[in-house]
Amino acid sequence: MLLLTRQPVRLAVALAGISFAGILMFMQLGFRDGLFDASVTVHRLLDADAVLISPRSSSSVSMAGFPRRRLVQAMADPDVVGITPVHWNLLLWRNPQNRSTRSILALGFEPSDPLLIDPVLVTKAQVLTQRGRVLFDDQSRPEFGPVAQWFKQGRIVESEISGKRVRVAGLVSLGTSFGADGNLLASSETFLELLPNTPAGSIEVGLIRLKPGADSVGVIKRLSSALPADVKVLSKQGFIDFEQNYWRSSTSIGFIFTLGAAMGFIVGCVIVYQVLYSDVSDHLPEYATLMAMGYPLSSLLGVVAREGLYLAVFGYLPAYVAGEGLYWLVRSATKLPVAMDVNRALTVFSMILVMCMVSAALAMRRLADADPADIF
Repeated sequence: MLLLTRQPVRLAVALAGISFAGILMFMQLGFRDGLFDASVTVHRLLDADAVLISPRSSSSVSMAGFPRRRLVQAMADPDVVGITPVHWNLLLWRNPQNRSTRSILALGFEPSDPLLIDPVLVTKAQVLTQRGRVLFDDQSRPEFGPVAQWFKQGRIVESEISGKRVRVAGLVSLGTSFGADGNLLASSETFLELLPNTPAGSIEVGLIRLKPGADSVGVIKRLSSALPADVKVLSKQGFIDFEQNYWRSSTSIGFIFTLGAAMGFIVGCVIVYQVLYSDVSDHLPEYATLMAMGYPLSSLLGVVAREGLYLAVFGYLPAYVAGEGLYWLVRSATKLPVAMDVNRALTVFSMILVMCMVSAALAMRRLADADPADIF
């Protein structure tokens, strides 16, 4: 520790470099994980044990339709106790304040059918029985207009969707995603009026609820065998994985954020190596003297390794604090679920520790190759 604090400026530069690398890794991994979590915000809230979708669907922003009767056929299984047909599509919402338009994710369902695990929705959904009424997501981005604010003030909030007039009859809290900046719920009748080109009897998502204690894996296998190939049967977790795999494998976003974290790791390695290499070079005569006095090389190498450990610990702490602050800033600005968790905190600390120890190992080569006779 004394070797590091002997030159405060060099130590400050090293800790700043390590902290910067840690912040970069925190942000890149946070954005990547936040993307995957945000992409399934609505999926996690669905009241379902199994889900029917079309094999032609690629993601929540590109859902294909399938015959609604497939969902009715699923009721033949003795373990199925309830179903909810859902229309799922992106529609053009007009900002009631500045008249600009923006795509919003709309879900259409029968108000009497369960849709979300939130029990409050059962009561709120009753207002959807009136034609042209919608429930607006109060966590939608501000680009859709001050809808939630106006509604809470008691104002009548009306707007247009795909050129047709709608009125906001209530608010729900769902959350934005990378695929959709806002959400709204409508009855199937209202949804079909907003999107009249929807084929008759077609839906995009079918929710299936099972008896308590039913073997969901066995039910999914039976339904997959019994239903035609124009539908795919997934568990609720499978539906979540389906969406996350799209963003992970079919887009470059996940790769870019992972690459950014790797670049932060490399930058940190270079900074720590330069600091430790310079420290070893500056004190090479002292190390050589100790070696000539009989100190084993392993003992001296341990000194350098401890320097790397101290740098890792003291460089990580400000990176963690800054990461928490930046996560809060991102959540406030974008409403994305970017938050610190134990796994990411341990992952970044492990990366910083490995970064410092690898750099220390490389710097040790200068000491291991040193010959006391040559130094003196």
